[in-house]
Amino acid sequence: MKRIAFFLLAVNLLVWWLPQWQGIGAADPSSGGALPRVTSLKTSEPVVPVPGPGVETLCVRAGWFDSDAEARAAGEAAGLDYVVEEQEVELAPLNWVLIPPQPEQAAMDQFRALSARGIESYVVASGEYRNAISLGLFESREAAETVLAEKKRDNLNVVLAKFPRNRIGYALVFDVESDRETETVQAVEAEIGKTFEFVESGTCKGVATPKKNP
Repeated sequence: MKRIAFFLLAVNLLVWWLPQWQGIGAADPSSGGALPRVTSLKTSEPVVPVPGPGVETLCVRAGWFDSDAEARAAGEAAGLDYVVEEQEVELAPLNWVLIPPQPEQAAMDQFRALSARGIESYVVASGEYRNAISLGLFESREAAETVLAEKKRDNLNVVLAKFPRNRIGYALVFDVESDRETETVQAVEAEIGKTFEFVESGTCKGVATPKKNP
């Protein structure tokens, strides 16, 4: 009887222990610690693939950015192999209300007379309009013409001129496959959330300049 009881106890222990042992090596598919399958490990691809050897390419210049850092951030975000170019950009001229140039002493005398009347002005110190008296710069031509008419009613000899101006802009320069220029530029714009003010392309000489300063 003792042998039978011992045998039954051993069977019961085996029945209880075997499923536990099998579960040690089995990974729960829903477990947060499970390793991902190889096929699920993906690397992010650049928006603009680097053209392969022997592929005909174009060199694209696109801008403008307000700073070198902003241009570089855009190039990195789009995954470009790029360089940044700095260039002086011509802006729309301002509308300039002024009293035409005259001899220096006459200009200074009139400037003082205007100041005494509370009229804001300054004497132009150099350039084409040296010794002219500026009465204001305006982006709006309509606003400039309003001031012009007002000063004429004050019996001032005033004219309207263009005031040229420039700024420093930064452009991205990168190579693209020649038959994918439009598609590539649109993809870059979508990635950086910006529509380029200008895009131009030409024969590539190779993007040889390092994109980051040492």
